[in-house]
Amino acid sequence: MKFAFFGYPHLGGTFTVFRHLRAGLAPMGVTVEWLGVGPAAHAAARDPDWRAERATGQACGTTTDTEPAQAKSMLVHLAEQDFDGVFVSVHADRVQTNLARYLPSTMLRVMIVHNITPATYAAARAIRDHVHATACVSRRIRDDLLMHFRFDPKTTHEIPNAVDFPAPPPRLRRTIGQPLRLLSLGRIEDQAKGVLWLPQILAQLPEDVTLTIAGDGPDLARLRRSMAPIGSRAQFLGRISPAQIPALMAGHDIFVAPSRFEGFMITLTEAMATGCVPVASMIRGVTDTVVDDGVTGLLFPVGDVGAAAETIRHLRRDPAHWHAMACHGPIAMHERFSVSRMAEHYGGLLTGLRERPPPIAPPLPIERWHLPRGLRDGLRSHLPTPLKNLLRTIRERAA
Repeated sequence: MKFAFFGYPHLGGTFTVFRHLRAGLAPMGVTVEWLGVGPAAHAAARDPDWRAERATGQACGTTTDTEPAQAKSMLVHLAEQDFDGVFVSVHADRVQTNLARYLPSTMLRVMIVHNITPATYAAARAIRDHVHATACVSRRIRDDLLMHFRFDPKTTHEIPNAVDFPAPPPRLRRTIGQPLRLLSLGRIEDQAKGVLWLPQILAQLPEDVTLTIAGDGPDLARLRRSMAPIGSRAQFLGRISPAQIPALMAGHDIFVAPSRFEGFMITLTEAMATGCVPVASMIRGVTDTVVDDGVTGLLFPVGDVGAAAETIRHLRRDPAHWHAMACHGPIAMHERFSVSRMAEHYGGLLTGLRERPPPIAPPLPIERWHLPRGLRDGLRSHLPTPLKNLLRTIRERAA
């Protein structure tokens, strides 16, 4: 079988899923290639940092195509290259998400839901009847779709993301009061990742605790300004490549992740894989299904910077607890989040769909292209960001 993965090379969990699907499904006879449209996809295809991925996919159309033209260019490419099916990363790109409603009836389609936001769920609901199966990267997503959006439990599956890091060398034991090296890694953006809580957390910690911040994003300048009073205790590395992540995490003691919302948070599994103990927000059905609280990492209430700081102080006072979690993390990661385990889930799903594809809605004619309500901007998109952040924090605390 030959599947297209709707997306393009970029730093982040969505493209990591593509790489793992490509590697994990290849031994099962399933080829997976990325397929993108629009200026960002074409820029990624030309980016020297993604040279190795040029042979694993393609950007369709041109950079100036309208949305209907983008959709048509993808349909032509899928037909000419004899694809059997597609993985739709819902809400990652609205043209590609909507294309699920226009694909030929013979083409299998699996929707992957990566996040717990209302906009993501609205987009998933918009194409629900046009996909053969839905893969939810966390239990929370599956529960929400079944409970609130009438998804079919027989075709809605929980398939966690994976990590392909090698087993790390043994972690050295720490002593009481030994300086701690904290790491924050990922998109530097406050709305989802809560990065502007990092200065408040660090300010409550002893002066021998340092923080390395790796990544780039729209709130980098704001974070730098907020960190200025803390001085040299915070170091900014900028954007790093995926190949640098294992060594970077292995060189730090604690991975700090104060997110407001996540769909899976693949960086938690990456931290566990290297023995870098996660200290993360407790997001029901997401982080608590990745981190075994107190065994492979520690969780704190969303937005509670005091609790986050106290959790880190606890690990500084109790190096034996830190060492136990650093040792348990790689074991748990390889048992629960390996690429082979993820591939088994997807491979079994694809085999079942090929043999017994469930009935779905008939395809719409491409000449009548339009975006359904769930793929258009809703009222929430016009709310001030501070208000949205407050609402998300309250919701997760209540959950």
